[in-house]
Amino acid sequence: MSTPMRIAPGQRPTLSMELFPPKDEAGEKRLWEATAALATFKPDFISVTYGAGGSTRDRTIRIASELTKRTGISTVAHLTCVGSSAGEIEEILNQYEAAGITKILALRGDPVGGPREPWHSTPGGFDHADQLVAFAAQRGNFEIGVAAFPDGHPASDGNFTQDIDVLLRKEELGATFATTQFFFQADSYRALVDALAKRGSHLPIIAGILPVTNVKQLKRMAELGGTPIPAEIEKRFMEVADDEAAVAELGIQLATELASELIAAGVPGLHFYTMNTARATEQIVHSLKLGNLYE
Repeated sequence: MSTPMRIAPGQRPTLSMELFPPKDEAGEKRLWEATAALATFKPDFISVTYGAGGSTRDRTIRIASELTKRTGISTVAHLTCVGSSAGEIEEILNQYEAAGITKILALRGDPVGGPREPWHSTPGGFDHADQLVAFAAQRGNFEIGVAAFPDGHPASDGNFTQDIDVLLRKEELGATFATTQFFFQADSYRALVDALAKRGSHLPIIAGILPVTNVKQLKRMAELGGTPIPAEIEKRFMEVADDEAAVAELGIQLATELASELIAAGVPGLHFYTMNTARATEQIVHSLKLGNLYE
């Protein structure tokens, strides 16, 4: 993307959302209902994930392709190294291209069983996201995004310098933007962007935001992704954990505050992890007047 690492005061950051392929017909109905609601804000793009271990690859391809046709909104389709040879990845890229998808998010992906499980190589495949970036960049017809981790990559054991080195390498190989794992403190985001800028990076870092609606789900996602939950935030959620409506309202409040602080810091884009529901993201977008709807 041509968006800079930071935008000037008064400029609008890009707005985007993430969806995941549903497991059944009822889930797919909910996905399209959420998509219809979120599309009213005219987001800059919507991304579609793979499941853990590449388990939803075929559904990702189908949903991403159909989303582009239904809405006309730019789609960013996830692409991982998990369980695919280079030839199979080439075929997936062919399918994306045929569907009019021009943006991908290149990830190593989680091993079967989750991110804490051992990594098993696929014969003829790739073991790291930078290899996937280089492979996709050779085609020359995809804009390539990558993941960034304000609180540190789970596999780097807190080695912040290593995380920066990896992002710089992906930028060098052809990545043009990054989207972060969800986080809770703007200082973590600022530290990441500042460190990249000092090393000469021009990679726009889009901030990933999770409006929390379920405490159990939050704890599971944080544990799997290695995202620390600040003690004060965890305490506030635990105080209302048995009240679903109160949890959702607190999640919206905290996400709105974080988004507002990031906008003040010049964040080039905000990316909402919707969990295939629209209400929380809708309220935040309305509150902050984000999106092309407000231009």
